[in-house]
Amino acid sequence: MAKATFAGGCFWCMVKPFDEQPGIESVISGYTGGHVENPTYEQVCSETTGHLEAVQITFDPAVYPYEELVELYWTLIDPTDAGGQFYDRGESYTTAIFVHDDEQRAIAEASKAKLEASRKFSKPIAVKILDAKPFYEAESYHQHYYKKNPAHYNRYAIGSGREAFKQTHWGK
Repeated sequence: MAKATFAGGCFWCMVKPFDEQPGIESVISGYTGGHVENPTYEQVCSETTGHLEAVQITFDPAVYPYEELVELYWTLIDPTDAGGQFYDRGESYTTAIFVHDDEQRAIAEASKAKLEASRKFSKPIAVKILDAKPFYEAESYHQHYYKKNPAHYNRYAIGSGREAFKQTHWGK
């Protein structure tokens, strides 16, 4: 098993798409990239910890390779938005791929370069590729929010503009 870590705005919306893929053992919502140990949701939202909301995925690369995780990641975000994602604004909602080794870095950088070269977007790709830092699991009520609160999750995914963006830029 291997780990992959992606920040894509609100972590609620990042779990389900990864959770539904074969070879995924777990998808955990949490915080990473900052300087405060064991931050709370309230601390991260205060924009004083340096942490981003993120998901950490434990996966079997023989079943679902890292390259495919990165490709799926692009379809879940607006890769050109450096100020947050959709309805959610601020540093804690910005995007990043946190790489766990040199192979992941090479794959993420090549994938980002390919997306930029495709000219799919008129603005530059703003997603940072960073070394993985300690990952802190979010509070239990954030875990698998789409299963615990499906009606609210669906309203949020639609109301935030995330779903419309996905349909416009990536289709089904």
